[in-house]
Amino acid sequence: MDKLRLLQTRKQQITDAGKNVRSDINELIDADSFVELSAFSFSKNDFYGDKAEGEGVVTGFATIDGYPFYIVAQNSEVFKGGISKANCDKIAKCLDQAEKSSTPVIYLLSSLGVQVGEGVNVLEGLATLILKASQLKGTVPQYLIVNGDVYGQISMLAGLCDFTFFIDKKSVLAANSPLVISAQSGKNINKYEVGGADSLNKANIASFKVKDFGEIKNIVLKITGILSVPVVDCDELNASLPELDKKRDVKTLLSVFDEGTVIEIGNCYSPEVKCVLGRVGGIAVAATVFDGKDGVTLNSFNVRKIKDFAEVACCFGLPYITFVNTLGIKSDLENNNSLVIKELGEYISILDCIGSAKISVVYGKAIGLGYTVFAAKSMGYDYSYAFADAQIALFDSIQGAEIEFADDKNIDRQKLAQKYSDERSDPMNAAKGGYIDNIIQPSFLRQYLIASLQMLVK
Repeated sequence: MDKLRLLQTRKQQITDAGKNVRSDINELIDADSFVELSAFSFSKNDFYGDKAEGEGVVTGFATIDGYPFYIVAQNSEVFKGGISKANCDKIAKCLDQAEKSSTPVIYLLSSLGVQVGEGVNVLEGLATLILKASQLKGTVPQYLIVNGDVYGQISMLAGLCDFTFFIDKKSVLAANSPLVISAQSGKNINKYEVGGADSLNKANIASFKVKDFGEIKNIVLKITGILSVPVVDCDELNASLPELDKKRDVKTLLSVFDEGTVIEIGNCYSPEVKCVLGRVGGIAVAATVFDGKDGVTLNSFNVRKIKDFAEVACCFGLPYITFVNTLGIKSDLENNNSLVIKELGEYISILDCIGSAKISVVYGKAIGLGYTVFAAKSMGYDYSYAFADAQIALFDSIQGAEIEFADDKNIDRQKLAQKYSDERSDPMNAAKGGYIDNIIQPSFLRQYLIASLQMLVK
């Protein structure tokens, strides 16, 4: 038989078996840039008595706007994307190559679980894959696209990747089948109510909820630009922001970033805390912004979000800015019996490991533990700034006044609160002790940040 003709026939078989997933890959990458790896992998499932073309997964490398990426795409048309040991081994082999070349990885996952008949073999394969992905964490960026239904142990990758995308009306992620979860919960709900992005609002998994692959591509490129190129030229180094003297909402606060560079991570959960990547004066930074008119109270969910994002900044050497407006831990029984203290402890450990610049800006309130963790110089912040009308204190005004002056029965409660606010929470008190580097006019915040970053970033 003509070997060339046989090769063409085999290639066509592989292409036909993964037609849809290859189409998804092509929507992400530069035209004709994909180079497939381990294309001629064929194992046999004894239970079904059938072959798995390409092991049910397409792997290779490609470019996106010239940036190199390794691609791992599960082919749901082979055994419904069922995971096998051969499937896991092929993915792990691709991750080995990514590690050696320090190249980011993009996963396109679609799987209903493990292949029946694999037994313990597939569990060993999953252990190999999950460990390899864990070893890549902090070494190269890992992007995960929930490209349909993703059930079972392969969902663990979502807990290891740096950025996870959910496609609207398509993506479902669950540790078990949604049918099982629904039944065990005594409810009759659809799969999106179990594992859609909006339903996972406490899981801290969905970095982005998107419409299509075009939006994913744009976000990946923006993040890649920030992580790959720490500093770019910027013309607007001395621009003031007069609107900040009038308004303190987050939208106005984020105007300190270079125009068009802000990317919010995880807007599907804990919206009172914004985690953003962007550039300030051309310098790539990570920033946490507390978004609350009267100050954000801390709970285990929003602290976990902050902690996970700080880990991203730490792993990729980004300067870390915290825009503070927090009252400390929420005072209720449920929160007291939660993981909030444990999460804060882990956050502090990660913060200490951030080797690049750490800057704190108290633009609202920094009360009690909110100051200690997110603004205190002794916590390792290189620079700490405060707006002139910020509040820094042991307690929020009324509570603090009642505790400190409770024995004085002749003072009106509201006057007491005002006295406490004026005399105890003025940021000048912290500045006198050398704990705040400068009390600034809000409109000049951008200049202060740029100057600080230029001094600290190496």
